[in-house]
Amino acid sequence: MFRTLSLGDFFSDLGHLQRQLLRFSGTADNIRGFGRSDFPPINIGTTPDSVEIFAFAPGLDPASIDLAIERGLLSLSGERRDELPQEEDKLAIHINERFSGTYRRVVSLSDDIDPETAHASYKDGILHIQVKRRAAAIPRRIDIQ
Repeated sequence: MFRTLSLGDFFSDLGHLQRQLLRFSGTADNIRGFGRSDFPPINIGTTPDSVEIFAFAPGLDPASIDLAIERGLLSLSGERRDELPQEEDKLAIHINERFSGTYRRVVSLSDDIDPETAHASYKDGILHIQVKRRAAAIPRRIDIQ
């Protein structure tokens, strides 16, 4: 009469529920584990002096990426064009795993950053954004006399 619930059963049921919600919301499962709204994938880290953001966007023209900081929010947006030939009527696409279309990522930054010091570079498909912390926010050691 009673069902023993193990942790494995719980996560299995939770995964099933997630797949059902994705199906009803119109978002298909993605082979890479993230949805199209998560393009480009990003890593965010901090150092004592700065916030470091890495966006993985191979094949994008850096001039097509719109990057802005406003009111403590860093937004990264643009459009990745579909590079498949459109004029051929006999073309049959069987698998298309490359994301194309508009994208937008927004990252909330802490209050101690200085947006005037933001610097971005793009190399080998990786967009690196560095935003320095305000000098007053950087911890400093005080020597005792």
